[in-house]
Amino acid sequence: MKSEYRFLAFDCGATSGRAILGTFSQGSFSTEEVYRFPNSPVTLDGKMYWDVESMYGRFIDCLTTLGQKGVTLDSIGIDTWGVDFGCITPDGRLAAMPRAYRDPYTRGIPDELFKVVPRSELYALTGIQIMDFNTIFQLYAQSRAGDSALKEASAILFMPDLLAWMLTGRAVCEYTDASTSGMMDQSARQFNKGLLDRLGIRSDVLLPIVQPGTVIGTLKSSIAHATGLGPVPVVAVAGHDTASAIAAVPASGPEFAYLSSGTWSLMGIELPYPVMNEASAAANFTNEGGIDGTTRFLKNITGMWILEQCRARWKAAGKDYSYPELVHMAVSEESFAGRINPDETRFAAPADMLSEIYGALGTEPSDAQVVSCIYHSLADRYSAVLEILKGFAPFPVNKLHIIGGGSASDLLNQWTADATGIPVIAGPVEATAVGNLMMQARTAGLVSDRWEMRRMIAGTFLLKEFKPKH
Repeated sequence: MKSEYRFLAFDCGATSGRAILGTFSQGSFSTEEVYRFPNSPVTLDGKMYWDVESMYGRFIDCLTTLGQKGVTLDSIGIDTWGVDFGCITPDGRLAAMPRAYRDPYTRGIPDELFKVVPRSELYALTGIQIMDFNTIFQLYAQSRAGDSALKEASAILFMPDLLAWMLTGRAVCEYTDASTSGMMDQSARQFNKGLLDRLGIRSDVLLPIVQPGTVIGTLKSSIAHATGLGPVPVVAVAGHDTASAIAAVPASGPEFAYLSSGTWSLMGIELPYPVMNEASAAANFTNEGGIDGTTRFLKNITGMWILEQCRARWKAAGKDYSYPELVHMAVSEESFAGRINPDETRFAAPADMLSEIYGALGTEPSDAQVVSCIYHSLADRYSAVLEILKGFAPFPVNKLHIIGGGSASDLLNQWTADATGIPVIAGPVEATAVGNLMMQARTAGLVSDRWEMRRMIAGTFLLKEFKPKH
C-alpha cells in the first residue's frame, strides 16, 4: 500500500460545482478546493435544461490544470442532485441536453399518472415521496409528449452517471441516485420494468443498478493524454449528493437525525430498512438508498433556495448584501413575527420570490424583516418535521447533525437548536464532497466501513455544537 493517495471529488449542485482534492497520508486526511464553477439551468424555447456539455468542459479544465501541476490522482468520483437524466443514443451520442427538475412541465403529471397507477400503489412499491419532478413523472410527461430524445435513446443516465459516461465511455446506473427516481422496487433494489410498461414508458432504456464503490472505468485515452493524468479510474461513489453527504455525518453511533442543509434541506434518519406504511405515505416521507444497504428515511424541505432567490432580486435592485450583512439584518429583526411555510408550492420556482413572500405575509416588510422571516421559518419547519420524524425513529432522537453549506450559518444553527429543543452539531460544510472522497478511499481499501469513515471525518474537521437557549 502506498504512503499517500489522492482522490478528486466533483461535487455538482444546482447553483455551482466544485472539485475537491482529498489527500490520505499515513492515517491522516485533508481536503483542498481546487476548482469551482457556476451552474444553473438554461432556458431555451420556454424549456429548462442543464448545460451538461459546459459542465463536462469545466471538468476537463480542472483535470488539465491538475495534470499541468503534476498532480497524480488515484481515482475520481462524481456526485450531483437527483432525478434528472440524459438520453444517450446507440452510437454513443447525447441525444439532447437533460431537462431540469425546476422546469414546470411536470406540474399536474402525478395526478394523470395516478389514474393508471394509484398513488398508494406507487408508494407501496417504491417508497418514494411524491414530488412532481421525480424521474417517473418526467419520463411519463416526455413519453406522452413523444419526446424525440427519449425515442432515440438506447439508455438514460442520471446526472452523475451521465458525466462519468462522458469521461469514460462506460455507462452504469448507480444505486443511490436510481433510488430517488420513483421507479425502483424497494424489495428487489432494481427498477420495476412492469410498472413502466403499464405507464407506456420505455423500460429498455434502464440499465441494471450497481452499488456505490463500483469502478466504472478509466478516463478515455483522449482525455488521459490531453490532461496528462493518464488512465485514472472513475468510481461510482454515492452519486446522489445527499447520499454522499449522509455518508459524511460525523456520528459515533446510529442514533442520530441529520439535516443536509443547502439549496434544499433534507431531514431524516439512517435505517437498515425502508419505512413504507400509511403513516409515512401520509407524511410524504421518502426512502432513498444509502451506502452499505442503508435507507435514507427523510423528507425534502425547501432550504436556502428561498434566501438565494431574494438575494438575487435585491442584487438586481442594486443591493448586494453579503452573508454577514444578511445575518446582521436577521438579528436586528429577530422579534419579527412574520412566518411562511417554505414548502408551499408558491415558493418552489416563482418568477419573483420577494413578491411571493410579500403575498404570503400580506404585507411588504423591510429587507431585514424578510431575512429574519426566512431564517425563523426554516428553523420552525425543521422543528415541525423533526417532531414527525421522531414518531418513525426506532430510537430516541436527542441530537441533530447539520451538514452541508447551510451548516456554516451559526445563526440558523442556533435558531434551529432553539426551535427543536435539542443540541445541533454543525459540520462539515463540504460534507457531500467529503463523503464522495471517503467512498473513493474505501474503494481503494483505505477505510473499511462507514463508521471508520465517520470517525476519520470527526477527527479531521472542526465541528460546532449549538445548545438550545429557550
